[in-house]
Amino acid sequence: MEKETVPNERPAANVRGHSSGNDFHPDGGEMGLGAVDMERIEKVHSVLTNDFDEQADHTQPTAFWTLYFLCSAIRSNVGLVQTMNLAEKHDLGSVLNITPKQISTGLALFYVCYVIFDLPSNLIMTRLSPRVWMSRIVIAVSIIGSCMAAMKAAWSFYLLRLLLGIVIAGMWPGMAYYLTLFYPPSRTGKRIGQYFTAAQVSAAVVSLVSAGFQKMDGLQGLVGFQWMFLLYGLVGICVGISLLWWLPDRPLPPGETPDRTGLSKWIPKSRPALTGEDALIHYEDLTRVYRRPKWTLIDLWHVVIDWRVWPLFFMYFGVVGVGIGVQNYATVIIRGTNANLTGIELSLLAAPIWIMDLIAILLVTPFSDRFHHHRALFFSVPVCIQIVGLLMTTYAGSIANPWPRYGGLLLVGFGLGPTVPITMTWTNEIFQSRHGEVGVAAASALVSGLGNLGSILTTYALFAGWPADAKKGRTQYRKSTLVMVGILCLSIFSAVTMALLLKFVGNGPTAKQVSSGSSTSEGEGVVVDGAARRELQERGFGRLWWSRRS
Repeated sequence: MEKETVPNERPAANVRGHSSGNDFHPDGGEMGLGAVDMERIEKVHSVLTNDFDEQADHTQPTAFWTLYFLCSAIRSNVGLVQTMNLAEKHDLGSVLNITPKQISTGLALFYVCYVIFDLPSNLIMTRLSPRVWMSRIVIAVSIIGSCMAAMKAAWSFYLLRLLLGIVIAGMWPGMAYYLTLFYPPSRTGKRIGQYFTAAQVSAAVVSLVSAGFQKMDGLQGLVGFQWMFLLYGLVGICVGISLLWWLPDRPLPPGETPDRTGLSKWIPKSRPALTGEDALIHYEDLTRVYRRPKWTLIDLWHVVIDWRVWPLFFMYFGVVGVGIGVQNYATVIIRGTNANLTGIELSLLAAPIWIMDLIAILLVTPFSDRFHHHRALFFSVPVCIQIVGLLMTTYAGSIANPWPRYGGLLLVGFGLGPTVPITMTWTNEIFQSRHGEVGVAAASALVSGLGNLGSILTTYALFAGWPADAKKGRTQYRKSTLVMVGILCLSIFSAVTMALLLKFVGNGPTAKQVSSGSSTSEGEGVVVDGAARRELQERGFGRLWWSRRS
């Protein structure tokens, strides 16, 4: 809703020796952005991180993290309700009188809509206020989540899952796009990973808390999972409304004010992410995000036909398919290894899978940023861990001792952690330099949206959706896990292919990006901001706590 202006080129301000940052020291440091200036830029990033991640007193949760936590809980808790209050026959299937195959259909319908509407939603965000669009997503998701407490039959389950897929579309790629407005793409992997931990914590917390909701079974005439849907939805509505004040809007060039005409004058005014000297330094260091030429359908078409989308799509297809399959069927898989477990025990055992996922994100994504020229390696190694875990889940242990199979699921959780954030970060890096803002928005939505075809495969065709494979016994779900191993191998092959093609074909900007002054230009590459120049080199182990000067 802000003015669609393209700011004129401004001379570098004389701020504590700050300059354009286009030259390097021989040791890899920037001449214009020397040690003192790099400290200032890091301080600006810290201010932004505090603005996104927490309030000044360092006690409030992050806006991004909270919205993703709640939306993930509402989206995925349907996986738990398949085994909640089984003994009382108050699980989802018994209450709605639907079969496992119908549950699989409802799970898949969500992702069908997600695939269709992910790209339109993200493109709309580029034209409107990102914080308003994020608020709209959370409020709509929460309303539909609350309505799921009133489901009475298969048709209502199908309808609400369809609507949920429509309104939540664009949330995850929108967050990835949102971050590129404030940080260089090479710095977003760690941050995307941090926000992605909300999904893992959500899965773990929802699993643990569902044990309490099962204790509420029958209270006020509602079964346990109905209380869960209702309360998460009501909390989400409140959070969605608060985002209008909580989230910062897109940064504007120093001296420019937001457009408060039309409908925008009725929307609460958010505080700016940066002010004063910090805003000026950010403008000079990340000039590219302040240039917002309106994109056209031709620009969008150039993104769609860019071959670089498709290896990223296949990378995402495999890892998100496995992730969603495990998320929706974790308790079902665990029960297949040990039929004596109760509903509460199944919920509690599902939580550690996502704690392992969280640990891997926090360990791997910071180093994937520091060595961002090696994204394929940081992606492929965790995928190999997933494959080992799935094979353990399939073949390890025995009927008398099923716990090694559960250990395989923990390995799958660990391997899943960094793969999705790394894929989205790599998408941002490649497409911002080639296609600008519309490249990031469209490519991240295409990768995320089309990649969720893997989710449709694992939720509809595998596990409970594959009756022959769901027969009880030692080989239960064996074929489903082997299919997931196959799509993970496809992800590794795609990552290696992408790395090789980028090395030999390159990733230069399009002609329009060169003419409009993107972060790089053809030939040797004339970089217009310091962040783009720094992205040409890796930080490696530099400036870590053990290598900083006192």
